Amino acid sequence: MAITPRLLGPDGQPIVKEALTDEVVTTSLTSIRQPWLVAHVAGSINPLRLARLMQAAAEGQAHDYLTLAEEMEEREPHYASVLATRKRAVSGLAPTIEAASDDRQDVKLAEACRALIAAPAFGDLQDDALDALGKGYAAIEIDWETSAKQWQPTAYHWRDPRYFIYPPDNPYELRLYDESDVVNGKPLPPYKFIIHRPRLKSGIPLRGGLARLVATTYMCKAYTVKDWLAFCEVFGMPLRLGRYSQGAKEEHIQLLKAAVANLGSDAAAVLPDTLRIEFEQVGNVSGAAELFRTLAEWLDRQTSKAVLGQTMTTDDGSSQSQANIHNEVRLDILKSDARQLEVTLNRDLMKPFVDLNFGPQASYPRLVLHVEEAEDLKLLADSLEKLVPLGLKVSASVIRDKSGLPDPKDGEALLSAPAGGTTAANPIQPLALNRQAPDVPDTLDDLTDALTDDDWQSQMKPISEVQQVLQKMIADGSRLDEVKAALIDLSTEDDTALVDGLTEAAFIARALGDVSGDTR
Repeated sequence: MAITPRLLGPDGQPIVKEALTDEVVTTSLTSIRQPWLVAHVAGSINPLRLARLMQAAAEGQAHDYLTLAEEMEEREPHYASVLATRKRAVSGLAPTIEAASDDRQDVKLAEACRALIAAPAFGDLQDDALDALGKGYAAIEIDWETSAKQWQPTAYHWRDPRYFIYPPDNPYELRLYDESDVVNGKPLPPYKFIIHRPRLKSGIPLRGGLARLVATTYMCKAYTVKDWLAFCEVFGMPLRLGRYSQGAKEEHIQLLKAAVANLGSDAAAVLPDTLRIEFEQVGNVSGAAELFRTLAEWLDRQTSKAVLGQTMTTDDGSSQSQANIHNEVRLDILKSDARQLEVTLNRDLMKPFVDLNFGPQASYPRLVLHVEEAEDLKLLADSLEKLVPLGLKVSASVIRDKSGLPDPKDGEALLSAPAGGTTAANPIQPLALNRQAPDVPDTLDDLTDALTDDDWQSQMKPISEVQQVLQKMIADGSRLDEVKAALIDLSTEDDTALVDGLTEAAFIARALGDVSGDTR
């Protein structure tokens, strides 16, 4: 009987399968992992606090930094928009499974993994894993069950990154923040978590999140918008002056003050005859208003560069060609994000799924997130039009793949070249070497048919008879003077029909040459 090898985790210790069905990250109101984390950082951020917060995160105390990263996505529309754009670009890619080989066992494993990624929960898993782009890491707990005698994930639970810590002696090993060890944390059980750490920059994961890069820009924009609103409140309305007579009573003066102060919101006031309110126009301050707008827009562009790598598709009004050029930069970022997510899912989901159900394998199916590049179909068509006539052989299936067209099915109506091979707009079309040219009537063929008519044979008969006589005399050894005399006697035969036929043929040939444009 074959012995199934024991499963070993990354630490080399055996995996206890029974523990995989237990929930690891639990919360309670009395625990250090509370279900409602109500701390606020973004509302009171200032340069000094931001500097201390970033320094603490770099040293492993990341609670306040992670809180700021979460609030930035909730408070700043532009950052939330561009970050969501980058996430959706990856989560929108269709995942596929590639078998390790054509071996029957490898194909079987690939089919099982295809059923795994076809589950609706897998799409949510991709979105949750990409939360690491902003914060530096993301942890998703797998809910395993074996009711069908097979290990199968039934759900993927996103866990708040503040429930985890990096121990002081190892900034690369993520652990569970737990009462049993609040300094070093509790090791995470293998095959239970999907940990995604995007490599946006070299270094420890806590210093690689986009929120750390954009935090200063966020703080500056918060100051800018706050000052802008204060400016609008002061200079958006004319200056209100209250005037009262010298003998006005104190109660009337206080009434006038209240009316002037509240007139901006109430837009109405009731005063005695001795009191009045005047509106004075403030000097031109439009330049100051543009200063706030320009600064806010500049900060938005820096955020777009940090998250998307470009600004054409978000901030600047640009042409389609300019946006396409800058999308090439975004394509590089998309490929990198997709490749890194592939590594995470293959390591933390595909391998555990195969090991739990089929045992350790020499090779595993591979999940792939294909990033399709847009083809310039006009350039491709122009290139084929020039290269195929020169002998370049191209597979039709390759062209269909590049243009995004599926292979035709049997019995389907197919598009083909127009009958006749040429059109009025393009009378000369190069043909592929393996393509048969259509039958096109030739004027030379018409002339040949006219000259090979039955009457032509009768016209050539006198010349044919003279040729036969002369050939016989030469063969019999006749002298030269005898041959010349016979040629003179035979030339008296009637050749009128022959001359008329040659004249008619020459006329037809000249006429056809004039019509085609070549009279030579």
